[in-house]
Amino acid sequence: MILADTGVWIDYFNGAVNEKTDLLDFALDEGTIAMGDLILLEILQGFREDSEYKKAKRTLTTLDQYELFGHHMVDKCADNYRFLRKKGITIRKTADLIIATFCIENRFQLLFSDKDFAPFADYLNLEQFQPKT
Repeated sequence: MILADTGVWIDYFNGAVNEKTDLLDFALDEGTIAMGDLILLEILQGFREDSEYKKAKRTLTTLDQYELFGHHMVDKCADNYRFLRKKGITIRKTADLIIATFCIENRFQLLFSDKDFAPFADYLNLEQFQPKT
Protein backbone atom coordinates (compact mmCIF):
# COMPACT_ATOMS: atom_id res chain seq x y z
CA MET A 1 0.00 0.00 0.00
CA ILE A 2 1.14 3.55 -0.71
CA LEU A 3 0.53 6.92 0.92
CA ALA A 4 1.21 10.12 -0.97
CA ASP A 5 2.31 13.10 1.07
CA THR A 6 0.34 16.32 1.00
CA GLY A 7 2.80 18.14 -1.25
CA VAL A 8 2.34 15.59 -4.01
CA TRP A 9 -1.44 15.84 -3.72
CA ILE A 10 -1.30 19.64 -3.84
CA ASP A 11 0.71 19.51 -7.05
CA TYR A 12 -1.73 16.94 -8.42
CA PHE A 13 -4.80 19.07 -7.67
CA ASN A 14 -3.06 22.15 -9.08
CA GLY A 15 -2.51 20.34 -12.38
CA ALA A 16 1.28 20.10 -12.09
CA VAL A 17 2.84 17.49 -14.32
CA ASN A 18 6.03 16.04 -12.89
CA GLU A 19 7.56 12.73 -11.88
CA LYS A 20 5.70 12.63 -8.55
CA THR A 21 2.26 13.46 -9.97
CA ASP A 22 2.85 10.88 -12.71
CA LEU A 23 3.63 8.30 -10.01
CA LEU A 24 0.47 9.32 -8.14
CA ASP A 25 -1.55 8.83 -11.33
CA PHE A 26 0.06 5.40 -11.75
CA ALA A 27 -0.76 4.37 -8.15
CA LEU A 28 -4.34 5.63 -8.48
CA ASP A 29 -4.78 3.59 -11.67
CA GLU A 30 -3.32 0.52 -9.95
CA GLY A 31 -5.59 0.98 -6.90
CA THR A 32 -2.64 0.93 -4.50
CA ILE A 33 -2.93 4.44 -3.07
CA ALA A 34 -4.48 4.99 0.36
CA MET A 35 -5.27 8.08 2.41
CA GLY A 36 -4.16 8.98 5.91
CA ASP A 37 -6.34 11.16 8.12
CA LEU A 38 -3.62 13.73 8.73
CA ILE A 39 -2.83 14.00 5.02
CA LEU A 40 -6.52 14.36 4.21
CA LEU A 41 -6.80 17.18 6.75
CA GLU A 42 -3.80 19.01 5.29
CA ILE A 43 -5.17 18.69 1.76
CA LEU A 44 -8.73 19.75 2.56
CA GLN A 45 -7.78 22.76 4.64
CA GLY A 46 -5.97 24.17 1.61
CA PHE A 47 -9.03 24.54 -0.63
CA ARG A 48 -10.44 28.05 -0.85
CA GLU A 49 -13.49 27.31 -2.98
CA ASP A 50 -16.32 25.28 -1.48
CA SER A 51 -16.97 23.46 -4.74
CA GLU A 52 -13.32 22.33 -5.03
CA TYR A 53 -13.29 21.34 -1.36
CA LYS A 54 -16.42 19.21 -1.74
CA LYS A 55 -15.19 17.56 -4.94
CA ALA A 56 -11.79 16.72 -3.42
CA LYS A 57 -13.37 15.42 -0.22
CA ARG A 58 -15.80 13.24 -2.16
CA THR A 59 -12.96 11.84 -4.29
CA LEU A 60 -10.36 11.35 -1.56
CA THR A 61 -12.70 9.65 0.88
CA THR A 62 -13.26 6.85 -1.65
CA LEU A 63 -9.67 5.71 -1.03
CA ASP A 64 -8.84 3.28 1.78
CA GLN A 65 -8.60 5.42 4.92
CA TYR A 66 -6.04 5.06 7.73
CA GLU A 67 -5.68 6.68 11.13
CA LEU A 68 -2.03 7.71 11.27
CA PHE A 69 -1.65 8.65 14.91
CA GLY A 70 -2.88 7.32 18.21
CA HIS A 71 -1.48 6.35 21.59
CA HIS A 72 0.28 3.34 20.07
CA MET A 73 2.34 5.69 17.83
CA VAL A 74 3.55 8.16 20.47
CA ASP A 75 6.63 6.21 21.54
CA LYS A 76 7.51 5.19 17.99
CA CYS A 77 7.34 8.78 16.74
CA ALA A 78 9.33 10.07 19.71
CA ASP A 79 11.94 7.35 19.23
CA ASN A 80 12.33 8.18 15.54
CA TYR A 81 12.59 11.90 16.27
CA ARG A 82 15.22 11.34 18.97
CA PHE A 83 17.19 8.91 16.78
CA LEU A 84 17.42 11.45 13.95
CA ARG A 85 18.13 14.31 16.37
CA LYS A 86 21.12 12.39 17.72
CA LYS A 87 22.37 12.26 14.14
CA GLY A 88 22.10 16.05 13.95
CA ILE A 89 18.86 16.03 11.97
CA THR A 90 15.92 18.03 13.27
CA ILE A 91 12.52 17.13 11.87
CA ARG A 92 10.73 20.44 11.49
CA LYS A 93 7.14 19.26 11.17
CA THR A 94 5.41 16.89 13.55
CA ALA A 95 3.03 15.89 10.75
CA ASP A 96 5.98 14.64 8.67
CA LEU A 97 7.25 12.66 11.66
CA ILE A 98 3.84 11.01 12.10
CA ILE A 99 3.39 10.23 8.39
CA ALA A 100 6.87 8.74 8.01
CA THR A 101 6.65 6.71 11.22
CA PHE A 102 3.24 5.32 10.24
CA CYS A 103 4.64 4.21 6.89
CA ILE A 104 7.70 2.63 8.48
CA GLU A 105 5.69 0.78 11.12
CA ASN A 106 3.03 -0.45 8.68
CA ARG A 107 5.39 -1.13 5.77
CA PHE A 108 3.66 1.36 3.50
CA GLN A 109 5.57 3.07 0.74
CA LEU A 110 5.52 6.87 0.76
CA LEU A 111 5.35 9.03 -2.33
CA PHE A 112 6.93 12.34 -1.41
CA SER A 113 8.63 15.36 -2.88
CA ASP A 114 9.40 17.05 0.45
CA LYS A 115 13.10 16.62 1.27
CA ASP A 116 12.23 16.44 4.97
CA PHE A 117 11.32 12.78 4.45
CA ALA A 118 14.77 11.87 3.12
CA PRO A 119 16.33 11.21 6.58
CA PHE A 120 13.59 8.67 7.29
CA ALA A 121 14.52 6.87 4.08
CA ASP A 122 18.25 7.19 4.73
CA TYR A 123 18.29 6.08 8.37
CA LEU A 124 14.98 4.47 9.31
CA ASN A 125 14.04 2.32 6.32
CA LEU A 126 11.19 4.45 5.02
CA GLU A 127 10.45 3.02 1.59
CA GLN A 128 9.95 5.65 -1.08
CA PHE A 129 7.41 4.65 -3.71
CA GLN A 130 8.91 3.58 -7.01
CA PRO A 131 6.82 1.42 -9.33
CA LYS A 132 8.14 -2.03 -10.10
CA THR A 133 9.31 -2.25 -13.68
